[in-house]
Amino acid sequence: MKKLANKVAVVTGASKGIGAGIARQLAAAGAAVVVNYASSREGAEKVVADITSNGGKAIAVQGSVRDEADVAKIFEETKQAFGPVDILVNNAGVYKFGAIDELSADDFHTQFDTNVLGLLLTTKKALQHFNPDGGSIINIGSVVTNIAPPGSAIYTATKGAVDAITHVLSKELGGRKIRVNSINPGMVETEGTHAAGFIGSDFEKETVRNAPLGRIGQPDDIADVAVFLASEDARWLTGETLLAGGGVR
Repeated sequence: MKKLANKVAVVTGASKGIGAGIARQLAAAGAAVVVNYASSREGAEKVVADITSNGGKAIAVQGSVRDEADVAKIFEETKQAFGPVDILVNNAGVYKFGAIDELSADDFHTQFDTNVLGLLLTTKKALQHFNPDGGSIINIGSVVTNIAPPGSAIYTATKGAVDAITHVLSKELGGRKIRVNSINPGMVETEGTHAAGFIGSDFEKETVRNAPLGRIGQPDDIADVAVFLASEDARWLTGETLLAGGGVR
């Protein structure tokens, strides 16, 4: 039997990149997966098609994690399609790099509203739909909290908040048999890092030079860690922030 057979997973921001990779791998491990997206319906439907064509179960559900009504809709549709939730992956996130003298209040609110408030709203609503037997919440942080690159003050602050929330909720939710952990990726090749100009840049070259494993990550490198954390193999792990950056720290 597959290690996530009969489990139900919700992955936010799963229409592309790391979220899409996690959704596919959770489904391959046997979970029924809700592929959440904010705006890229085409991308989410492609992820669903990939999963179902390989014999898995998945649906795409639109909703912004910044909007409480949207978040409620995500879990209502999850309940109608698959039943109680066993796994939540808080992957939805945005980033914008820039020097301190370039940042604006809008930059702050955009990143904090998605990366921090969105995670909190989604987790709060998910708890109303979680399986009474417990389960796993997986937050997607970043190694930026360790390496603190210049120009990342707001983004790094949001991911520092994710680390702190992970530690707090692991203690708060342990009594409900819900484990809470964070995966903190390094640079990963995705549509987003291509669009932002990171791939092929000096920053990527410097990252590769400093990486003990000599490359940047791929979505499946992160997705396989998510499957582990979602499964009984990680039954004794909670409150952990797992660095997944090929040794970059």
